[in-house]
Amino acid sequence: MAVCARLCGVGPPRGCRRRGAQREQRRGGPADSEPDTDAEEERIEGARLGSGPAPAPGPAARAPLSLLELPPELLVQIFGSLPGTDLPSLARVCSTFRRILRTDTIWRRRCREEYGVCENLRKLEITGVSCRDVYAKLLHRYRHILGLWQPDIGPYGGLLNVVVDGLFIIGWMYLPPHDPHVDDPMRFKPLFRIHLMERKCATVECMYGHKGPHNGHIQIVKKDEFSTKCNQTDHHRMSGGRQEEFRTWLREEWGRTLEDIFHEHMQELILMKFIYTSQYDNCLTYRRIYLPPSSPDDLLKPGLFKGTYGSHGLEIVMLSFHGKKAKGTKITGDPNIPAGQQTVEIDLAHPIQLPDIENLRNFNELSRIVLEVQEQVRREQRQQEEEEGQEEEAGHTQPGDSQQAEQPACRDDAEDTEAAGAVAAQETAPASQPFVLPVGVISRNEDYPRTCRMCFYGTGLIAGHGFTSPERTPGIFILFDDDRFGFIWLELKSFSLYSRVRVSFQNAEAPSREAFDEMLKNIQSMTT
Repeated sequence: MAVCARLCGVGPPRGCRRRGAQREQRRGGPADSEPDTDAEEERIEGARLGSGPAPAPGPAARAPLSLLELPPELLVQIFGSLPGTDLPSLARVCSTFRRILRTDTIWRRRCREEYGVCENLRKLEITGVSCRDVYAKLLHRYRHILGLWQPDIGPYGGLLNVVVDGLFIIGWMYLPPHDPHVDDPMRFKPLFRIHLMERKCATVECMYGHKGPHNGHIQIVKKDEFSTKCNQTDHHRMSGGRQEEFRTWLREEWGRTLEDIFHEHMQELILMKFIYTSQYDNCLTYRRIYLPPSSPDDLLKPGLFKGTYGSHGLEIVMLSFHGKKAKGTKITGDPNIPAGQQTVEIDLAHPIQLPDIENLRNFNELSRIVLEVQEQVRREQRQQEEEEGQEEEAGHTQPGDSQQAEQPACRDDAEDTEAAGAVAAQETAPASQPFVLPVGVISRNEDYPRTCRMCFYGTGLIAGHGFTSPERTPGIFILFDDDRFGFIWLELKSFSLYSRVRVSFQNAEAPSREAFDEMLKNIQSMTT
């Protein structure tokens, strides 16, 4: 037992020798002789597992009546399997439990299993920081900021992923690839990091700028919201002044110089974004966002996509499914359609059959087909409104008529059946069909797929600068494959190509469908 105590770091070895001496006295041995600890461990282990040497002579063996009678190394294993949030309560039970919970083996396991820390935590002993310190003062303290977040940067938004990275917590800002390379991987850069260099408390550092990490601060405002502040904004300045800062930002943001951008309107948009975003100096408020829940009946796997938006460049859109509708919500935005707004909506109950490849090149022919579907959708909406009005009147005159009360539910079931039937009809269609953009439709990326699986009627949100006079206009949703889709904006004669973001984000799943819908409503209300 003395060896067990020394290995686990719990209990004074002298106490274990005293208990060993008492056992020797009960066996008739000398009280002052050193017990055979190896034999004692072997006896305990054999008795516990039902094998090995027979128990020592004495009273009949019995099962332990409390946890306190278990060997310390077994208690270490038991306590190490419990959630770390339960261990402080366990430490208040008695002094023995409190001593055992000082064992670093327990906290090393909790760091690994709860937060994925796979680093060699034994190296911390050199700095005097224990695994218990890492868990309590770093991982557990800042656990609420792990996951996906959207910064409040006016209309531009953003995508922040806060993760445990080794012995650090790092906030990575994810950026779309340079326009118009929508299939390229996402770019990312660190905005802040938190680490534990001494036993007192964790250190927050701002990573913005080009002069290395410097002093920062993080405040958890409320549930699902936190803010960052840089305490040394002079580290963000460059020796060449604002002109050098702008040129550096332009190379990072767009991968080119201002001289390479010939479109005057695009130059104005770029300069406007630099002026607006740089004033924050990494002092930002973040609100939590979730990845959309998925269902086997979804047209394709929901998630984050990169999309082309004309002179505004590439933006991040979240695709989610809601019954017979699919919605594309902007995670990053622009002065026309800000982040948080629903950029496209797809009506899965109204598929569109494309004409042959020659007629598809004719924009007027495609426009005629889409507008016919739009008129059909409007007729169905008017009919539904009239039926609801009649049912409401009937409800006032015949409140006891249960048949009238059941009709709305029946109609909803019919609509769901209609949407499912439309998708099923598309699934029975040929696996792919030729696709080409109509003449006159503008595309930032000419390298779009030349075959598609299916198409649906949809609407796209357009607005003037400053989100003025917003309106939904007709368009067509084109599904190319599992990871790419497109949208033709009829009124703008423009095409947007979307490609899936191939990043596995941790701590980003919505706790429920209701929580995800509430999140969508919240981020949209911030920019309405």
